Amino acid sequence: MEIKRDYYLNKLISKKENKLIKIITGIRRSGKSYLLDPIFKNYLLDSGVDENHIIKLELDSIENEEYTNPKKLYEYIMNKITDNNTYYIILDEIQNVDNFESVLNSFLRKSNLDVYVTGSNSKFLSSDIITEFRGRGDEIKVYPLSFSEFLSVYDGTEVKGLDEYIIYGGLPLITTFKTSEEKIDYLNYQKDNVYINDVIERNDIRSDDELKTLIEIISSSIGSLTNPTKLYNTFVSKGNKTITNKTISSYLKYLEEAFLIEKSKRFDVKGKKYIETPSKYYFVDIGIRNSLINFRQLEKTHIMENIIYTELRRRGFNVDVGVVEKRNNLDNGKKDYKQLEIDFVVNKGSDKYYIQSAYSIEDNNKKEQELQSLLSVGDNFKKIVIVYDHFIKWQDNNGIIYMSIYDFLLNENSLKEA
Repeated sequence: MEIKRDYYLNKLISKKENKLIKIITGIRRSGKSYLLDPIFKNYLLDSGVDENHIIKLELDSIENEEYTNPKKLYEYIMNKITDNNTYYIILDEIQNVDNFESVLNSFLRKSNLDVYVTGSNSKFLSSDIITEFRGRGDEIKVYPLSFSEFLSVYDGTEVKGLDEYIIYGGLPLITTFKTSEEKIDYLNYQKDNVYINDVIERNDIRSDDELKTLIEIISSSIGSLTNPTKLYNTFVSKGNKTITNKTISSYLKYLEEAFLIEKSKRFDVKGKKYIETPSKYYFVDIGIRNSLINFRQLEKTHIMENIIYTELRRRGFNVDVGVVEKRNNLDNGKKDYKQLEIDFVVNKGSDKYYIQSAYSIEDNNKKEQELQSLLSVGDNFKKIVIVYDHFIKWQDNNGIIYMSIYDFLLNENSLKEA
């Protein structure tokens, strides 16, 4: 069973032989290696590239451990180059190579090398290395399966598929398991032995209990505004008074660097400026999030918001939390100022959308609450409410568009066509 990942394949094709290092990043087990081999490799072969001109090394494999030495890696690759035709170099988990930036820089100087590397953390995207590769690196961030990709290999209806997706998420191997028990066991194993341990070992964390508590707090409050001070207060309420705001900030950074979570900042829509704190955190895979809290709190409202956020990011949008101020005239002549929230202010190039995630709008009070912020924006960009109902698609008298979560997730161009 092959899961087609045409969105990412087309990105690779568009960047082929562009004289830049293609850097494929993303959470572990999201399918980065599979994207390059077999998907991209098969594309190259079908395009007429000789197999001898595709050189791949898995640098997290014990059999290739010697090539984590930069000189040996360079020598190995160069010994494979026997003519002036283009060679496609695929290096999996490049962060395992000491001083890898010098090796990649050396490859860039060879006109017939087209280099693709993967990595599961942002070590090689830190400020120093971004400076080193400024103008010479091209990042492609790979997310776990979108719902559309998941559904392409799911044996069932869209409705049952989404029910599964919001519980078990989109790690590609999830699609190979038949029972709930197998899926839960797989996610729990990845959580404990891959994701958490990876963060602990990479950052030399001594108090893993504090990290695990922080992850549990974040997992339990997706879609809620927070900051290190609020999180510290939560720790104190649990009886932990030794952790500091600085430690919490560091842990949050580590989780972002491991691509487990992403931070969405608040943006003042009318003032056109960012509000530094508080922010929201979302998980790149909802199945891992659910595993982190032992599959409790499977409320569809917050999970739906997380899935919408991740899908927007997968499509290449910048996603902020919108803040808009509404002024009301009071009977005493004074003015009342309220800050209203828009779930997502979405930008990519000239495209901009305001999006609310609403599980249901049958309740008139809930509907009014969702619409107030959108109606207070005051510009002409599309304003969209995404709801869980399978059959909703209409536009009201205020120009606000109502769209089903299914229409949004299954149509790559759903926002543009709305």
